[in-house]
Amino acid sequence: MDAKITLSFNKAVIEKAKKFASEQNMSLSRLTEFLYQKIVSGDYKHLDELPVSDWVSMLAEGEATYGKSKSRKDLKSSYFDTKK
Repeated sequence: MDAKITLSFNKAVIEKAKKFASEQNMSLSRLTEFLYQKIVSGDYKHLDELPVSDWVSMLAEGEATYGKSKSRKDLKSSYFDTKK
């Protein structure tokens, strides 16, 4: 059974990923699912151990960085602050 999720990525990364997925004759959703499957199928202790990290770095502009995302409340507040 498929389930929907909402993700946010850098626009340039999304465009490159869409192009890559298209070249593989698959949707961006299926490509993302494939990458997640790779992550959860191994016994990885650190992000650097992931077999997809080199590929992700190639798609990203510069070195990929990982960080904690803002809470919904913080995102909403930031959004409305920009509208003032």
